[in-house]
Amino acid sequence: MLPRDRVFAALEHREPDRVPWGEHSIDYNVYEDILGRPTLVQAKMRETRAYWEGRRDEVVECIKRDRLDLVRALEMDIVFAGRVPPQGYHPEALDQVDAETYRDGQGNLFRVSATTHDLMLYEPNREAYVPPTVASLQEQIDRLEDEPLPDAASSEWEVVRHAVAEMKDTHFIMAFCGDLAFPGFGPTEEDRLMSLVLEPEVCRKVAELVGRRLVREVPLYAALGVDAIMPPGDLGSSTGLLASPAIYREMVYPWHQAHVAEAHRHGLRVLKHCCGHTWPVIDELAEVYDAYEGIQASGGMDIKLLKERVGDRLCLWGGIWHEHIILGEAQDIRADAAYAFEHAAPGGGFIMGSSHSLAVDAKVENILEMKRCRDEWGAYPIDVQRFR
Repeated sequence: MLPRDRVFAALEHREPDRVPWGEHSIDYNVYEDILGRPTLVQAKMRETRAYWEGRRDEVVECIKRDRLDLVRALEMDIVFAGRVPPQGYHPEALDQVDAETYRDGQGNLFRVSATTHDLMLYEPNREAYVPPTVASLQEQIDRLEDEPLPDAASSEWEVVRHAVAEMKDTHFIMAFCGDLAFPGFGPTEEDRLMSLVLEPEVCRKVAELVGRRLVREVPLYAALGVDAIMPPGDLGSSTGLLASPAIYREMVYPWHQAHVAEAHRHGLRVLKHCCGHTWPVIDELAEVYDAYEGIQASGGMDIKLLKERVGDRLCLWGGIWHEHIILGEAQDIRADAAYAFEHAAPGGGFIMGSSHSLAVDAKVENILEMKRCRDEWGAYPIDVQRFR
């Protein structure tokens, strides 16, 4: 069975020849460990500096080459791709304040994360922030139909086009798209969450603007020739939803329904990435999406319980703890795989993957152990005696 057929079988709740494997995000260290060469793919501050230095084309060529080579090397079934900066992209470097801190032209401060090595917003300049109003948002909504649609032939989509041309005959191709999470606004995460309660009318308009754009852009992904799209907006933290389930159902869920309905009308599957604890809205997610990726076991999302509750409606993508890939040993990976294969894989509707991503500090030996588990235990029909 071809990798793409394997994934389609899982999404259709049929048993393929073996458990499919895919990831939605893989950081540079994994490429370098597996492929044995330096890369700029998801290379954090090194990638940022490359853009500052006008090396956009070099970064994009790395993505086109190394992403596909890694999928082949690990015998994954899913190729993920997304938008890249257009040709000629050469942003001005931020002003360096100290060894780890940078300032942009609006006075926002950024720091290089010691954990992920990303350049991340550290201290926003509140004085530079201009909040939206109902009127300003409505003006944007009224102008939407006059905005040109994204062009599938533009250089921003060259990685996606390359993945489709090179691997769609054999592999399942997934493109990242926009998403609507909780539609708050403000310069900080706290401000954005508080606005949901303090300024609900404005937040409803934010949701409408984003939702209408999502629906309007669906034909782009169909034109690109991908098999699926992935909206990556998070709804949960490790302890609960980021906001009330009632806010999700009122402001967000109708637009999730509309977005997925339009994608399905264009023949696209929709595989939802969502970190955190999502039990309060899991039935809504199961009613809308084809698959749920980012199943955060450390946030209480037990894949066995998910299979029992929504496994007949929602393909479950995960099973291997993100934390174990970074901090654990081979026996932890085997235990995770055995649990997921026993409780989530039978009957189909399961794709193996990390509970988040293959991230910075992921141990190469644990990634290779994931592959060994899939290769040795993942043949259908699942036989639990293989791993007991």
